[in-house]
Amino acid sequence: MERFIFVCCLIYTQTQIFPKMNDTIKELTVTKSLKLLCDGFKNDFAQYVFAEIQNTDLFEQIASEFVMENIPVVDVETQMELSGMLLESLDIVAR
Repeated sequence: MERFIFVCCLIYTQTQIFPKMNDTIKELTVTKSLKLLCDGFKNDFAQYVFAEIQNTDLFEQIASEFVMENIPVVDVETQMELSGMLLESLDIVAR
């Protein structure tokens, strides 16, 4: 009888604990897999973002606004040149 109770208790414990452990292991495996994928593609993504023409237009606009708001240059042509130089110095790097 004691053996039967022990076996039933063991089966009950396994059915209660192991699914939770399996779910946790599965979540950790998926998270690790996603992290590895992210690490493998982050540089390609940074290059992709920097190469997109829409982003280039946005970066140009932001650089121009930055120069107008923060650097006291009166001449519009000089402002454009400086914002272009700032844009050329910009590099997107994945960390």
